[in-house]
Amino acid sequence: MIAVAADPTAVYALRLADDCFVLSHRLAQWSSRAPALEEDVALTNIALDLLGQARALYARAAELDGTGRSEDDYAFLRDERDFVNCLLVEQENGDFAVTVIRQLLFSTFQLQAWAALSQSTDASIAAVAGKAVKEVTYHLDHATQWTLRLGDGTTESHTRTQAALDQLWPYTAELFESDAVTREVVAQGVAPKRDACASNGIPRSTKSCARRRSSAPRRPGHPRADGADCTPNASDTCSPRCSTSTAPIPERNGDDGARSSPARCGPGRRPRDTGAHDRRPRHPS
Repeated sequence: MIAVAADPTAVYALRLADDCFVLSHRLAQWSSRAPALEEDVALTNIALDLLGQARALYARAAELDGTGRSEDDYAFLRDERDFVNCLLVEQENGDFAVTVIRQLLFSTFQLQAWAALSQSTDASIAAVAGKAVKEVTYHLDHATQWTLRLGDGTTESHTRTQAALDQLWPYTAELFESDAVTREVVAQGVAPKRDACASNGIPRSTKSCARRRSSAPRRPGHPRADGADCTPNASDTCSPRCSTSTAPIPERNGDDGARSSPARCGPGRRPRDTGAHDRRPRHPS
């Protein structure tokens, strides 16, 4: 593994790309398995949107790191632990309620992030963001409608939806964490401040929860339903985005066997443990 100097914007673009790429693969696992034919098509379309966003961002990261790598190198020639996606997007699909709530939370955050990134000083990222805003608006609407439908449906669907929210809510804290890379790209005008997304993002999803008579949990170290931050304890905030390492982006030479992203596992195969205390670095080492 050859170390390559890490441009902060390249690392940031890689983070955004990995988030989209891994979630697109998770959603693709519903192909031919969704509860209805219409949902089979809808989830596949959302996956394709995310894959398109990932490809554009991988291409930008490749331009900035100066290694001559392509988007395919980033997507397929890295080991599992080299991916720097947030933990939320790689959580297993579970039942349909888990998939819907995962999409609700991430799309709510992503819509605010893309809207802000459309004003980025990096022209390539701004262009991706401008197109992505339109796509993610649909993703969020789709997830919101299903959240309401499941939450206001039967007792069973309501219980499953609330359980999914309880399970996935802790992972939203990582979305708002900051480290040396994010502080640098914010200073350069490439990315928005995390608190700007926090004030407008995840709290919107709680409105859907309220309408369906379910509640978003309030736990130390995680965003509250009103948008404020709970006081974190050290044991509550050990997640990949906490890392302040300035390690370079790795480069691989040769092919030493099959490689896959955390989400690219077939039916019945369980990916690596993604518990709340996974300390995987948020950017490559």
